[in-house]
Amino acid sequence: MYKQLIQINERPQPFSVYTADTLWTDPHIAQQMLKTHLDQSTDLASRRLSFIEASVGWLQQRFNIGPGTRIADFGCGPGLYATRLAQLGAKVTGVDFSDNSLRYARETAVSHNLAIDYIHTNYLEFQSDKRFDLILLIYCDFCALSPAQRQQLLGIFRQHLADGGAIMLDVHSLVEYDKFEEGVSYGRCQSGDFWTDEDYFSFTNQFKYEAEHVTLAKYSIFTPSRSFEVYNWLQHFDRESLTAEFAASGLAITDWYANVAGEPFDPQSNTMAIVAQK
Repeated sequence: MYKQLIQINERPQPFSVYTADTLWTDPHIAQQMLKTHLDQSTDLASRRLSFIEASVGWLQQRFNIGPGTRIADFGCGPGLYATRLAQLGAKVTGVDFSDNSLRYARETAVSHNLAIDYIHTNYLEFQSDKRFDLILLIYCDFCALSPAQRQQLLGIFRQHLADGGAIMLDVHSLVEYDKFEEGVSYGRCQSGDFWTDEDYFSFTNQFKYEAEHVTLAKYSIFTPSRSFEVYNWLQHFDRESLTAEFAASGLAITDWYANVAGEPFDPQSNTMAIVAQK
């Protein structure tokens, strides 16, 4: 037990463990993730519909979205953006790791008579003959990836971007990083039934990496039948570091905003949103 407690509480190297598959493929957790996506009382998995609708309205104006606009929504989840973009007449491709979320998205598309092409894959492995006028990666998904994964994804974006096309994504800022506090908690069923429908005990360790501007929320879950860990890494950026990452992949950031609803850039905002092109 002593050795296990040491392992639970030790500080791993940044992005040394990747557990996204647990969040998106575990049957129980995937269902809870979908439930959280759709919960209008929280912004924990998706932003509330009022923000999403304002965001889509701004995206429509900013990128002149209309019939025939080719859009790829990476990490589309249950299709909250993809549905609304398709209703504008855009030709939308949604890409996501979660079969559970895509099932909901496809059912929504059918009920609204929308021809959205939903692709079930890890977007780090996405390959297509399609080229897109607009590529979206929303809700700071970029920050959950390691430096190598981010470069891989930017390469995929560049490969699939049409001439004159644009990338739009948002990231966590250093303002958000500064607010993060290290700590540890332990308890019985700390997160309700989110992790499992069994009785469980859990440790939550929060680590902060000053040199890298990375944070980690590490969850160690113990049930009567199994134990598992989930690592929630988040990279935080300033304008210089984000510009450098894009430049390394042959992409140039052309515009800066506070968020994907087009609010003006604010150095005190918790997020930054950018437009980039080849």
